Amino acid sequence: MARRKISLIGAGNIGGELANLCVQKQLGDVVLFDIPPKESFAQGKALDLEQATAQNGGDATVIGSANWEDCAGSDVLIITAGIPRKPGQSRDDLVGINVPIIRDVADNAKKHCPDAFVIVISNPLDAMVYEFMRRTNKPPAQVVGMAGVLDSSRFSLFLAREAGVSIKDVRTTVLGGHGDTMVPVLSYCTINGVGVRELIAQDKLDAIVDRTRKGGGEIVKLMGTSAYFAPAASAIAMAEAYLFDQKRLLPCAAYLEGQYGYKDFFMGVPVIIGAGGVEKIVEIDLNADEKAMLEKSAKAVQEVVAVVKKSGG
Repeated sequence: MARRKISLIGAGNIGGELANLCVQKQLGDVVLFDIPPKESFAQGKALDLEQATAQNGGDATVIGSANWEDCAGSDVLIITAGIPRKPGQSRDDLVGINVPIIRDVADNAKKHCPDAFVIVISNPLDAMVYEFMRRTNKPPAQVVGMAGVLDSSRFSLFLAREAGVSIKDVRTTVLGGHGDTMVPVLSYCTINGVGVRELIAQDKLDAIVDRTRKGGGEIVKLMGTSAYFAPAASAIAMAEAYLFDQKRLLPCAAYLEGQYGYKDFFMGVPVIIGAGGVEKIVEIDLNADEKAMLEKSAKAVQEVVAVVKKSGG
C-alpha cells in the first residue's frame, strides 16, 4: 500500500515538530506548507528533516512548498497557520488576525484536498475550527480541533508530579473551550484506576486545575511565544488514531449537535477517533459543579464564535 500523505499548513515551530514526528513515527509522506514569502524557509526545514532520516531511519519524503497543488490527495491536513500568541495576549485577541487566514486555508483545502481528515490547531481554537467547517461545508466527522488532548496532557503532568507517580498511569479528561474556562473533570481523573482525590489533597488539586487552565499562557510568558512540542504531540496522537483506525477515546473540540445540551459550535468533549474520523461523541455524567463550569465555558466559546459569524466572509 502506498504511503499516506500528511499536509501541515504552517511551517513554524509546531509545523516543524509535526513533520519531525510524522517522519519518526512513519505516518507517511509530508508536505510542509507555508505562504510564498516563507517557501524557502519551509523547503530548508523539509530538507533538514529529510537529512535526519539517515540517522532515525524514517522512510518518508518531506517537501516544503507554497503551492496548494502539492497538498492534493492528502489523507490528513493539520492546520497551524496563524499568528501565535505573544505575552499579554489572550487566544481571543487573535480572532481578527487569524480569521482571514483560516478562511484562505479553508478555501484552498476545499479545492485541493476535500477528502482529508482535518485537525485544526490555530487559535482561538474553538472559533477557528468552526469557521473552517462552515467555510468548507465538510461533514462534522471530518473536522476536529486539537485542544483537549493538549490540555489533558498538561493536567496529567501536573498530577503525576504532585502524586509522585509515572505519567503513564495518569488518565485525565478536560472538557470545554480551549481557554481559561476549560473544565478539568476531576471525577473522571485517575491514576491507574485510583481516583486522584484519594492521592492528592483538594487544595493541591485546585491549584493544579488553575495551572492547567493557564498552561498555555505560562509557556507564552516564559518563551515569548506559544508552545509547540506538546501541541504537536497531541495532534499526532489524533492523526494516528485516524490513520490506524485506533478507536481512541480522546478529548477533542468536536461539532455539537445537541450533545451535552449544546449545538452549532465546537467544544471540547470526549470523542472516539477512528478511520471514520470523529466516529462518536461520548456523553459522560457530570455533577452539578461540573455542569455549571461547562456551561460557563460554552458561553465563552459561543461569544467568540459570534464574533467570527458577525465578521462575515
